[in-house]
Amino acid sequence: MPFLQAFDIGLYAFKQTLKGNKRYPLVLMLEPLFRCNLSCPGCGKIDYPAPILNRRLSVEACLAAAKACGAPVVSIPGGEPLIHREMPQIVEGLIQQKRYVYLCTNALLLDKKLADYKPSRYLTLSVHLDGGQVDHDRSVNREGVYTIAEAAIRKALARGFRVNINCTLFNNADPDRMAAFFDHMMGIGLNAITISPGYAYERAADQQHFLNRQTTKNLFREIFKRGAARKAMGKTPWRFSQSSLFLDFLCGNQTYACTPWGNPTYSIFGWQKPCYLIGEGFAKSYDELMQTTNWDDYGTGRYEKCADCMVHCGYEPTAAEDSIRHPLKAVLAAMRGPRTTGPFAPELDTSYQRPSIDVFTRHVEETLKAIEDGTSTTLSEAS
Repeated sequence: MPFLQAFDIGLYAFKQTLKGNKRYPLVLMLEPLFRCNLSCPGCGKIDYPAPILNRRLSVEACLAAAKACGAPVVSIPGGEPLIHREMPQIVEGLIQQKRYVYLCTNALLLDKKLADYKPSRYLTLSVHLDGGQVDHDRSVNREGVYTIAEAAIRKALARGFRVNINCTLFNNADPDRMAAFFDHMMGIGLNAITISPGYAYERAADQQHFLNRQTTKNLFREIFKRGAARKAMGKTPWRFSQSSLFLDFLCGNQTYACTPWGNPTYSIFGWQKPCYLIGEGFAKSYDELMQTTNWDDYGTGRYEKCADCMVHCGYEPTAAEDSIRHPLKAVLAAMRGPRTTGPFAPELDTSYQRPSIDVFTRHVEETLKAIEDGTSTTLSEAS
């Protein structure tokens, strides 16, 4: 992470701690639309009827959400954000607010849309790549996507953009192939990698390849073993846009509880309870989200849907807070890299977690009725 960005985020978090704020956001997950030009089998975000997929958040709604939330970072996932015709205005408005923007994309439209954006220290293009050509094309269930994405990455880098990849791993990930892929990405000049195990979306088409917590720890230890060996051989170290303690957590060396309020989500439905991954209800305002969500009901050990989750949007804020409270611990973890041998840290107890409930149908029905009645205040027609 660039020094100025790390400094600004760290200063923001430090001020929140001094103010005694126990719950504050680090990253706003802003979803202006759910429509996508891919149908990835591991995705649980696109299973909506056409009237919902055809809706977009307005520029004004997006900028107002960022102000209401106040998070220093805004990640714009989807769907595919580049489908939104007003995305350049949304990004520019967020940059004018001095938010650090991560514009997520599968890169199918990136070459065509790149001229709509200007390089900025506040903007990172975050390209979805789950591995090399074989692994990524299998992950998105379409041949040729990796080739298009890498060409777009190279073009964006040549034009001076900061470019990351966001890499989601499942139980068919091979440590040797992933290590070779990371080497290749560093070789083409990629700025950084965001890595995370896939979340077990209940409505994803492919339910066979999600990781449980034990297989997650084993997989990441094997990957980082290879990274340490390459570094010892003098190869370019892998650069990650994540905290050292979160990477250590993925390798099973930290016992962390989830911090669901760290990455609040705003979409065409409103403010999503409790987090980006789970929709258990929606609030009309950010204040309502923070005040009416029963945060203690969620997280590993508390709720069945959270049992195997180790995803960055829930646990990176926990690691960040740990880094603020124990900076020497974070520095030492950064210097040595994630520990890949030895005993695992104690696991959270899931024996008393409450069973999952299905709320998807109710949310869809309520939104469809709001569209039909014209009573939604956040939705706009597709253009």
